[in-house]
Amino acid sequence: MNYDGKKNSSSEDYFVLLGFSNWPNLEVVLFVVILMFYLMTLTGNLFIIILSYLDSHLHTPMYFFLSNLSFLDLCYTTSSVPQFLVNLRGSEKTISYMGCMAQLYFALALGSTECVLLVVMSYDRYAAVCRPLHYTAIMHPRFCHLLAVTTWASGFINSALHTSFIIWVPLCGHRRVDHFFCEVPALLKLSCVDTHANELTLMVTSSIFVLTPLLLILGSYGAIARAVLKMKTTTGLQKVFGTCGAHLMVVSLFFIPAMCIYLQPPSGKSHDQGKFIALFYTVVTPSLNPLIYTLRNKDVRGAVKRLMGWE
Repeated sequence: MNYDGKKNSSSEDYFVLLGFSNWPNLEVVLFVVILMFYLMTLTGNLFIIILSYLDSHLHTPMYFFLSNLSFLDLCYTTSSVPQFLVNLRGSEKTISYMGCMAQLYFALALGSTECVLLVVMSYDRYAAVCRPLHYTAIMHPRFCHLLAVTTWASGFINSALHTSFIIWVPLCGHRRVDHFFCEVPALLKLSCVDTHANELTLMVTSSIFVLTPLLLILGSYGAIARAVLKMKTTTGLQKVFGTCGAHLMVVSLFFIPAMCIYLQPPSGKSHDQGKFIALFYTVVTPSLNPLIYTLRNKDVRGAVKRLMGWE
């Protein structure tokens, strides 16, 4: 089949997502593993959203933002994983031009939103630990909703910038994307013109949405660590370390792979290495977030018992 095209302006064009086609035997294993992780993502995140909505004891800023994170992870994995599963089991590994642009836009928008949302969640923990007497006034419901709207808007605006740049970049003849979904670095490699300006823009905005949030999160937890060291009660220490430790684990699982992908030019990465790293933050991390936040969480266990009528 000839996958070559001349221009990227027609919505009838398509791309071939090569994915892991170099390892045909691996594709069967990947299909089973990724399907399991996807089902875990759907089940775990839906569980958090429904539980947070139904139990009034979880109507707090922390669980409001956690519900946002769960909804975001649901959308993020759904933007790429179903298409990937279809391509793994089918002989046709194609995606339409418009489908590719939509996937690019939503995956980048949701990924950028998650970076900012994790900062907001760290600020919530900072306010709860370091300003406990003023916490209710600081994290007022109206302010929480404003933070949530700002977070989502920033991610979608950032994605609109990059997607519009990709749309205007002329592509070379072939349409073979050496990735399992449409991502900016992979699409830039298809260009037949100099893309240094695009790569520079990507690195600058990635610094804003990856490095800056990471520094703010580390600053928040530095202040939390100082406050924790002054605590005298063991119960308070355990509760703080349980909640904040879970958040720091989620931050590490998301930011470290994202830094490997977006904070270096596309030419500086191994194709296969980039695909495996992307597989981690698009498939594995969203499925682990519900487990990390709910394991050993007394609030969640209590909410489940109340929902089941066990107390």
